[in-house]
Amino acid sequence: MSVSKVRNIALWVLQVLLALAFIAAGGGKLGGTAVMVQQFDTIGLGQWFRYLTGALETGSAVLLLIPGLAAFGALTLTCVMVGAIIAHLTVLHTPPAAPALLLVVAVLVLWGRWTQIAGRFRVRAESR
Repeated sequence: MSVSKVRNIALWVLQVLLALAFIAAGGGKLGGTAVMVQQFDTIGLGQWFRYLTGALETGSAVLLLIPGLAAFGALTLTCVMVGAIIAHLTVLHTPPAAPALLLVVAVLVLWGRWTQIAGRFRVRAESR
């Protein structure tokens, strides 16, 4: 088996695991679990922010499972996890271990699928 095929399989495994994690996390936010409602009350931006975060997480999870769009999902999740880490450190005062781990996996997927993003912008720039 070639190195590129092994790399592609490894990326798909990471993408599926990341998607499952964010379907669960985003679903909890969109479903209004008591823990998520309380956590976003503590953050203080309102429950609309819980819905926005849940939508970004579940939407990005879906993108991770669509060939050619996984990098866009990973990019969005990278941004969301940076925000989550900041919230854990500055407002929630809890260890950001979970969002940090998810950030690392999202960055790995983003790095591995970067050509999906670069290719889209290169094509648009060349067509002008």
